[in-house]
Amino acid sequence: MNTADKDAATVRIPPPVLYIASIVAGIVMHKLLFPMPIALPKGPRIVLSLAVALLGAVLAVGALRLFRATGQDPKPWLATPEIVQTGVYRFTRNPMYVGFALLQIAIGIGLGNLWVLLLAPLACAVVQIMAIRPEEAYLQRKFGDAYLDYKKSVRRWL
Repeated sequence: MNTADKDAATVRIPPPVLYIASIVAGIVMHKLLFPMPIALPKGPRIVLSLAVALLGAVLAVGALRLFRATGQDPKPWLATPEIVQTGVYRFTRNPMYVGFALLQIAIGIGLGNLWVLLLAPLACAVVQIMAIRPEEAYLQRKFGDAYLDYKKSVRRWL
């Protein structure tokens, strides 16, 4: 996926796969390497997990709805016809990725698995390198000052 040949970012791995891999790694580490349970009773843990998952889902679904409403596809390796700056995109330039990170955190809390929780920042760092940087470079090339102005006014994560 070369941007010289195609109007798109050079994202090679779907970002949700990176979060899923991080969750699986946390589960494997918990089971096979060294268990690190979260010291919180099950009831409050589940309530907290659901609250965090709801927030993550609101961000991700809100972003998907805006993409669909503007005729865009959420796949980052496809062309972007316009910069979405409304809805959840007023608060973060990457609401889907923030939503996925929150879902990973919710899963870690719900499972009582500290590994899954601790791997969330690493997953975000990998997503930043493998997806966000190429996306931002592409958007800057395509939209120029309009994207730079948006970048100045809205944070990358939160």
